[in-house]
Amino acid sequence: MSNPAEPHTSAPNAYTDNVVFADLTPDELARVSHALEYVPLGLGQVLYESGEMMSHAYFPVDCIVSLLYVMEDGASAEIAVVGREGMIGIALFMGGESTVSRAVVQIAGHAYRIPAAALIAEFRRSEGFSQRLLIFALTLIDQMMQTAACNRHHTLDQQLCRWMLMSLDRLPTDRIEMTENLIGNMLGISGAEAGAAARVLQDAGLVNYADGIIRVRDRARVERRSCECYAALKRATERLLHTAS
Repeated sequence: MSNPAEPHTSAPNAYTDNVVFADLTPDELARVSHALEYVPLGLGQVLYESGEMMSHAYFPVDCIVSLLYVMEDGASAEIAVVGREGMIGIALFMGGESTVSRAVVQIAGHAYRIPAAALIAEFRRSEGFSQRLLIFALTLIDQMMQTAACNRHHTLDQQLCRWMLMSLDRLPTDRIEMTENLIGNMLGISGAEAGAAARVLQDAGLVNYADGIIRVRDRARVERRSCECYAALKRATERLLHTAS
């Protein structure tokens, strides 16, 4: 079950640190911001489970949330990651109240949280807000398709490099704090296999890895070791960001 966070007391003064809000008119932003809470999200926190009714949507600020497809035996694999470029809960404005994926906080930080009813009401009322959400939804679908192809056709090394680069693009640092089990959940492998894969990259001089913290030493080499999927996903995200400028 999901575990809603408590409201945080030090919310920023502006809401444009999430891209969805960046191009809203003052009136649109005032209406939607009235319903927003600024909340902390902890590493590994489950925002919602597969099939669970969603009471809120989330707009990440400095955190990253992973969407996982969960099998009947409990095995999972990442199908998308979302940071400040988007939101969690697209099913709410696309006619559903639940989804087949699990949403887990991959990198701890903060997000704006909005009740489902308020999100739907503003989506129906505001052309600017609804357009931003639909553009993001298309980008998220592109990411899911690319990730599915990557998981099928590319090596574990390439997938781990793609995953690290996508995380770094959404963070202000070169430091990724993750447990081996969470990395394994993202890639659909065991925690031990995830740790071994990270150590292979460390032995190659691409990263430092210790105590659940990955620090990229040579991003250019990580990009070269990654597969074509990272570049394709980055282009899709840049198109999204361009439409908000």
